[in-house]
Amino acid sequence: MGLTNPAVQNRGDEITSVSAVSPNWVTTRLDFLTNWARANSLWPMPFGTACCAIEYMATAASRFDIARFGMERQAFSPRQADVLICAGRLPFKLAPVIRRIWDQMPQPKWSISMGACASSGGIFDNYSMVQGIDTIIPVDVYVPGCPPRPEGLMYGILLLQKKIKGESFTDESLRDEKLVGPSGLFLPPEQVDELSEPFGNSVHQTRSA
Repeated sequence: MGLTNPAVQNRGDEITSVSAVSPNWVTTRLDFLTNWARANSLWPMPFGTACCAIEYMATAASRFDIARFGMERQAFSPRQADVLICAGRLPFKLAPVIRRIWDQMPQPKWSISMGACASSGGIFDNYSMVQGIDTIIPVDVYVPGCPPRPEGLMYGILLLQKKIKGESFTDESLRDEKLVGPSGLFLPPEQVDELSEPFGNSVHQTRSA
């Protein structure tokens, strides 16, 4: 009774052939590929006005490091940004500014409302503070807290990435600028400017007569 080695058995009968076409190929959906690229290369436009901006700075620093999300490139110009992060309260004097920044950002674009003050006015329930930036610009993700810790903002970024990955570039309504109609929610810069002028805003720096 002998033993046979299958590695060398019948070696003379083997025929080795190499295909001219590589067997390695990848197939995917264009939606998946586009959304994967967009979600992992977000360029944030920081709009920090209060203590939430300090937490945002900590998120961008070495300990938490939002570079893991591809967001290390801080875009301080709205022309090169695709996600607006409003970190802090928004007084009426800055409302025309954030609206104009949002209008100057190219599509596709998204926004994060960071903290209670940006989301609902927070403790500043008074005449000079915008009670939620969603009356001025559309908001995709709300991050609760006063102020939220960096982990909260990073969780909001993960939620935004999840939302982006669920979009379809064939859906034209996603890229709609949501211009204001007769019963629209979002206010045009001119109307925001009129609302803020009694308090003095960053456009005129004077109060209405």
